[in-house]
Amino acid sequence: MSIDRHETNVRIDPLSGVSTTGHEWDGVEELNTPLPRWWVWTFIATVVWGVAYCFVYPAWPTASGGSEGFFGWHSRAAVEQDVAALQETRAPILQKIKNAPIDTIEKNPELLAAARTVGKVAFLNNCAPCHGAGAQGAKGYPNLNDDDWIWGGKLADIQSTIEHGVRWDADKDSRSGAMPAFGRDGILTPQQISDVADWVRTMADVPDALAPEPAGEKVYNENCAVCHGVEGQGNKAMGAPNLFDAIWLYGSDKPTIVKRISQGGGGVMPAWKGRLDDTTIKALTVYVHSLGGGQ
Repeated sequence: MSIDRHETNVRIDPLSGVSTTGHEWDGVEELNTPLPRWWVWTFIATVVWGVAYCFVYPAWPTASGGSEGFFGWHSRAAVEQDVAALQETRAPILQKIKNAPIDTIEKNPELLAAARTVGKVAFLNNCAPCHGAGAQGAKGYPNLNDDDWIWGGKLADIQSTIEHGVRWDADKDSRSGAMPAFGRDGILTPQQISDVADWVRTMADVPDALAPEPAGEKVYNENCAVCHGVEGQGNKAMGAPNLFDAIWLYGSDKPTIVKRISQGGGGVMPAWKGRLDDTTIKALTVYVHSLGGGQ
C-alpha cells in the first residue's frame, strides 16, 4: 500500500490552529483554510447567472447561425433602434440645416452649433484618416486649420471639393489639374530642376537655402510661373499652391522639392457626394470652414 507523502506532512499550525495541506515550499506551508462562504455563494451565483444568460440571450452556435434567446434581443436591432431614436431627435435641427442657405448657417448660433456637431462626427468618421483627428494634416494631406487653401477656402469652394473630390476619375466635376513631370518627361534637365528648386527655397525664405542663381529664376518664369504665378502666389482655380509662403504640403527640403518637380502629379481625394447625404456634406463644410482657416 502506497502512502501519499503529503499526508504524512499534515500537521496543525501552532500560530493559527489550522491544519496544513501537507504542501510545503522552501519552508512555507499551505494552510488548509476553507473559502469564505460569501465567496462560495457568489461564485455559485455567477455560474447560475452565466447559464441563465446563455438561454435568455443569443449565445449558442447552431447550424443555421445561432440561438435566438428567450428574450429575442439582438445587439444589431438595439443599435438600429438607438440610431432611429437619435435621428428622430435630430430631425428638426437637421431639417433646418438642410433648408438654410449654407452662407447663413454660421450667422445662426443654433444652426452653427448643430452643424459643427454633425460635421465633426462626419469628419472623424470619413476625413480624419487622412487629415488627422484635429484636421492638422500630414505629409501630402493639407492642414485644414490654417488659411492656406489649394482649391479655395470659401464655403462654396470647400463644399465643391468635398462633393466632387480632387482628381477623382469617377466624378466628372472633380477638381482636376496636375503638375507636369518635368524630369521624368524630359522637360527640364537635372541641373535646371536643381536650379529652380534652389530658387523656390530661397524665395520662400527656407533657412538653409542657397543663394539663388539667375538660372533658377529664368527656369521658374519660363515653366512654373504660368501656374504658380510670377510671385509664386499660386492659383486656386488650377490647384497650384503658393510656393513662397512657409507652408509645405510635402516638405521644404531640396530633395523633396526636386522629387516633386521631377515626378509631378498631385494628391487624390474621394468624391463624397453620394456617399454622404447633402445635409451631412453641408454640415461638414461648415465644420471645416469654422476650424479657423476658412476664408
